[in-house]
Amino acid sequence: MELQISDPLFYEKMKARTALSDVIDPELGVNIIDLGLVYGVDFPTAGNIIVRMTLSTPHCPLGEAIEEGVKHALEAVFPDNTVEINLVWEPVWNFDMISEAGKQQLGL
Repeated sequence: MELQISDPLFYEKMKARTALSDVIDPELGVNIIDLGLVYGVDFPTAGNIIVRMTLSTPHCPLGEAIEEGVKHALEAVFPDNTVEINLVWEPVWNFDMISEAGKQQLGL
């Protein structure tokens, strides 16, 4: 999830990114931002947040737990907003999407 300081919603997106950094993938023990699972966060209309993300596999056994973690994290910092999660499978997630910090945590 790349952020551009010129984005008029930079502050909100940075706040969302920080909140999502607290959501840990239970299997890997690394947050979903460092794993590269979050592709984008949008605020299309007032009161709505859309998270475009993926999981490490389409049949991730803890996918629902991760989605609930995303909703809870964002609702905590944006209490007046509705959070929608769009799970996508393109681009396909791979280990190259993990940040350097995430790789260190995984010992890669």
